[in-house]
Order: sequence, then C-alpha cells, then structure tokens
Amino acid sequence: MPILDTVLLLTGILVFIGVLSSKISARIGVPSLVLFMGVGLLAGEEGLGGIAFENYKIAYAVGSIALAMILFDGGLRTSVQDVRRAWKPAAVLATGGVLATAGITGAAAHWIMGLTWQQSFLLGAIISSTDAAAVFSILRGKGVALTDRLRAMLEIESGSNDPMAVFLTVAAIEIILGKLEIGLGMSVFFFQQMVVGAIIGVAIGWVGATVINRINLDAAGLYPVLAGVIGMISFGLTAKLGGSGFLAIYFTGIVIGNKDVVFERGIFLFHDGIAWTAQIIMFTLLGILSSPSSLITVAPQGLAISFVLIFVARPLVVFTMVPWFGFNFRELVFVSWVGLKGAVPIILAVYPLLFDIPNAGQVFNVVFFVVLVSALLQGWSLPVVARWLGLQQDAKPEAPASLEITALRHLNAEIVNYAIGVHSTAFGYKLRELPLPEGVLVAMITRGNKIVPPTGGTTLLDGDHAFIVLQHDYRPLVDRLFVDTSTNPHPLPQLVDYVFKARIELDQLSYFYDIELENGASKTLADLAHSKLGENVEIGDWTDVGPWILVVRELEEGILAKVVLNRGYIEQIKKSGTG
Repeated sequence: MPILDTVLLLTGILVFIGVLSSKISARIGVPSLVLFMGVGLLAGEEGLGGIAFENYKIAYAVGSIALAMILFDGGLRTSVQDVRRAWKPAAVLATGGVLATAGITGAAAHWIMGLTWQQSFLLGAIISSTDAAAVFSILRGKGVALTDRLRAMLEIESGSNDPMAVFLTVAAIEIILGKLEIGLGMSVFFFQQMVVGAIIGVAIGWVGATVINRINLDAAGLYPVLAGVIGMISFGLTAKLGGSGFLAIYFTGIVIGNKDVVFERGIFLFHDGIAWTAQIIMFTLLGILSSPSSLITVAPQGLAISFVLIFVARPLVVFTMVPWFGFNFRELVFVSWVGLKGAVPIILAVYPLLFDIPNAGQVFNVVFFVVLVSALLQGWSLPVVARWLGLQQDAKPEAPASLEITALRHLNAEIVNYAIGVHSTAFGYKLRELPLPEGVLVAMITRGNKIVPPTGGTTLLDGDHAFIVLQHDYRPLVDRLFVDTSTNPHPLPQLVDYVFKARIELDQLSYFYDIELENGASKTLADLAHSKLGENVEIGDWTDVGPWILVVRELEEGILAKVVLNRGYIEQIKKSGTG
C-alpha cells in the first residue's frame, strides 16, 4: 500500500513540523495558527513540498471534525462560574454581533469586489465569527491574563458564535440556490439550530458525565476516549436532528468539565493534546488548499476588507452592543481588537466551492487572506494592546506538579490545587494553625519548581500551590481558607456534617470560615459543647448554637474529641441518630 505509506509519512512530517513551529511561535510572538498555515503553504503545490491538493470535500470533513474537537476541549475548560458571569454579553455578540458584522462586511465586499448583494452577504457571513481555536490558543497560551469577566466573555463568545456563522452561511447559500426565503423560513431554521443544539448538548453532557462515573472501566486510559466519544455522539445526533452540532458539542464539554468525573485530569490532558493536534492538522491542510499566487492576486481586496472588518465592523458592533453590560471604555477597545479570525471562516469558505456558487474561488482566497491578516495583526499584538490599555493582570503561576485520585471507582473525594496569594485567608499561616476539618489533608505543597513536604510547621507563602484532599461536600468550606478573599465565597451546603476536632477555637472558625457560634465564656468547641450539654456528654448528644447544630461525634477516654457542625434541620439530626 505505497499510497497509504506516503500519506502517513507526509502527515507525520507535517504534524512534526507543526509541533516544532508551536515552540517557535511562543518565542517570536507570532500566533501558532499562522505558522501552521505557513507550513501548509510551503508544503503545497507552489511550495517546497509540491503537494497538489484540491479535494474540498475532504478539507471540509477534516476541518469540521477538528473544529468539533477544539470546541469540546474549550467547553471542558470553561467553568460554570465563567458562564454565569459573562453569558449575557457573550450571547449578544455571538448572535446579533455576528449578524451585524456579516451585514457591514458584506456591504463593504459588494462595493470593493463588485459581487452581487447575495454573494457579498455570503462572504460577510463566512467571515463574521470570532474563532474559538484562535482565541483559546492565544488567551490561554500566550499569558494574556485578563480580569475573569473579560476573559470569560471573550472565550464564551468565541466558543458559541460559530453556530451563528454556520447558520448565516448555509442560509445565504440556500437563498442563492433559491431553496430558502428571507423571513419566516430563516427564523425557523435559526431557532431549530440553536434550540436543538443547546438542549441536546446539555442533556448528553449530563448523561455522559453520569456514564463516565458509573461505568467503572478496567483501563484508565479509556476514560478520555469515552469522554471524546460522548462529544462526538452529541455533535452527530444534534446534526441529524437539524440542530447545530458545534453548539451541542461545546455545551456537552461545558457540562462534563464542570462535573466531578473519574480520571478528570487525564481527560483534560488527553483532549488538550487532541485539540492541539486538530489545530495543526486543520490549519496545515487549509494552508495546502491555498497557494501564494492566489493570495497575491486578491491582496488589494483582502486588505480593504480586512480594514473594514477590523477597524469598522467589529468596533461598531462592540461599542453598540456591549456597553450596556458594565464594561468600561478600555475593555470595549480590547474586545473590539479581539475579533480574531481563524479556521472557521476558511472552513465555511469551502461551502460555496462545494455548491458551485459563482465567484466561490475568489471568495475562498479573500477569506484566507483576511484570516492571515487578522491572525498576524490582531493575534500578535494582543499582549501589547492588553498592556497598553492597562488590562494585563498578574498571571497566576501554574503548579509545577499535580496530583490526581486515579482510583477507577468514583470516590466522594477530590484533590484541589489552590494557588496561594496574599489575599488568601491562609496566607502566612503555618499548617498547624489552620483549623482543618477532619478528613481534609494537605497532600503536597509546591513552591517555585520545588516540592515542599507539608508538615505542621510549613508556612504558606505567596505563589505556593497547596494540593488538598477533601470530600466533595467540603469544597465550599475549604475554599474559604485558600481562595482570594476578594471573591464571593460559595454558600455552605445546608445538610453537610462538618467534623472538627473539639479543641478548635471558636475565634478560628469565625475568622477562617465565617462560622459564627454563640461565644460567651466558651473558647473552644469542647467548651461550647459542655456549656450547653453539661460535663457528662455522650456520642449523639446535640444542641442548637445559633444557626448551627452541634453534635457530639467522638469521645476519647471519656474526653470530648470531635464534634459535628450541621446547618440543617433538627429533624435531620433526629433521623440520623448520631449525626
């Protein structure tokens, strides 16, 4: 099978060069997607590789699969907190913003390129969305540290606006072919794509997370594969039912990524590698599909449309639609500059070629040129613009080591990596000074590139990473010890038994956890229990202490050793016997 051997060899060489170019990208400041496409252009028919490739169906299929995997990985890394804090402005930009960008750019294309109005709007639709792969790789890979809300808005917008661009592109082609009418038909098509995609994506994500936790596979390496398969099912089923597969797989990733799933870190690492591989293959293949001579031919039109898109359409959309959500002027300027284009427009530019739309070749080359300009100009300058606008935050140091519970059976426990900062409640304290609940263990501390064995005398410093083993229900409580005090702490669950050593002082509970108990003459939990229950206490004795209920959990040689604090109803304590 010499042809297969040749294909595998060339693919391996191109991906290898792509991996090396990612290292070069970090050093010279050029977005990796530009270098990947550059590798493709060099490997193409007019480049050093001399590879002749014009199969648009294969390019479309490979690009769609790669984009789906990139969106799934992006969803896995998008927290529910990010969605809550930024979904409104992101949704506006991902829908109305994409439509407005398509209209403005399409009008410019009609005047610049002399296309018909329908063909011009098609070009505008193709290039209207902010690319998820470009935004994720640059914001997460180049150390552009922004405020949580601004970063979340940009990432969620880029991850959720592709379905709108796909919808507008398909609708424009259907209109040109006379298969769809402007008006009711487009509205029904739009809602079908979005609603079906959202519902199925969330539903399969929830079911998928449950399956991952309960299937109990013998091989740990199959869990990342299972997660990816669930994403593929979400994409394929949604597309079969007439919804947006891209939106569905992104939502499925968000749901799974925010559930406590078995072998979570392995799933994340595996799909991070898959996403990078998908980017390399996708951008390289799209680079092979074009040629330097065709790009030079459309350079004047491409530059003009790039100018309109970057300096007119995107800023106009942002400053019209986003100010109502509380962003300041500097943030609006930055959002205007992060209208990055990437693989999605080039993949969508294949659509007109598949359907033999007039001027499809010219549209493809112009789109490719605009993407290169956007990636070079906007992608390269993002860190500079962020610093110039005063939006660059101190990047949170990453831990040089990690821990994970790798038992295949789902445990009611997790290992949390807390980054210690000067605003962390536990900052500056020795471990023995922290009133940790029973069952909460400091497993490892990293400081710089060193591992610090945790002992009672270990002091938590700025920049440390503390790896804490805890049961899931304790997470909101332990968060109050280690997270930034400027953030709003999660409310404590109502019916969780928080077990503490009886010698812990009440002032410590008040300071570290904001747990206010009746003080009086009592200094410790033991003093409080005896003042309420008398000197002779037995396991299971309980009493009200303000909004909490204190239950005697354990005695050691007749001395009170452990108590339970529960914020639930007295009836719950009665039913449970000993609490």
